[in-house]
Amino acid sequence: MASPKPKSSTSSLQKSNRAPAKKVVRRPKRFKSAYTPAEMEEIFRRFSVQRPEPKGELEHVNPFTLVVAVALSAQATDAGVNKATRGLFKVADTPEKMLALGEEGVIEHIKTIGLYRNKAKNVIALCRMLIDEFGSQVPRTREELTRLPGVGRKTANVVMSMAFGIPTLAVDTHVFRLGNRLLMAPGKTPDEVEEQFLKVIPEQYLFHAHHWLILHGRYTCKARRPECEHCVIADLCRSPEKSCDIPAPLVELPPQLIGAGAAVEGE
Repeated sequence: MASPKPKSSTSSLQKSNRAPAKKVVRRPKRFKSAYTPAEMEEIFRRFSVQRPEPKGELEHVNPFTLVVAVALSAQATDAGVNKATRGLFKVADTPEKMLALGEEGVIEHIKTIGLYRNKAKNVIALCRMLIDEFGSQVPRTREELTRLPGVGRKTANVVMSMAFGIPTLAVDTHVFRLGNRLLMAPGKTPDEVEEQFLKVIPEQYLFHAHHWLILHGRYTCKARRPECEHCVIADLCRSPEKSCDIPAPLVELPPQLIGAGAAVEGE
């Protein structure tokens, strides 16, 4: 049997001198809006004509009750939260009064809302922090707001906008859906969708953009079936789910009914 050939020292040296294979780094896809800046301008112009002064539909009487209402609204409808908090805010519209109720007292008012036990616990902890660290005042910055128990980035953005007039974009289920469905601001997470929306929403429309998108998603571009025949941007929409190319008449809608007479959220 022939003995194996010894490996050439030159061959081994050549192999050892080879540069290591370059590691392929996959760069994330760069976001590209399906709309031109002019189209985005027109979309939000129409929203502004339809609802010149859009409002959030959570009932509240001050920044403190707004924080509580938004925190309670996680995985719940605005209508359901409003029903529960009407009685609660009548007796507890400050951190001190809420703390005096205690967890069980809060639960008595909010037990119709999902996850009510955990939410009551967070509300009481939130009140303690507001009293101990913020002089019973709701802070104005996102960093401070998100330190409060039960307050995430979305809640902080809503409070900054509605309570203090700071332009932000809170991404709830409706805004997240529209960002992806309409190809305006696709993203896998609410933070990604927020980042992308902030790149494409014209600056002059940013303050009300959050509410325009929520209301459009709640009453027109619904989760189960988009009502494209009632959509004022049907001709501009790039959604693959679109069923109509003719926009609805662009007229100002009747004033929003906030409270007991308001329409129940569709999802």
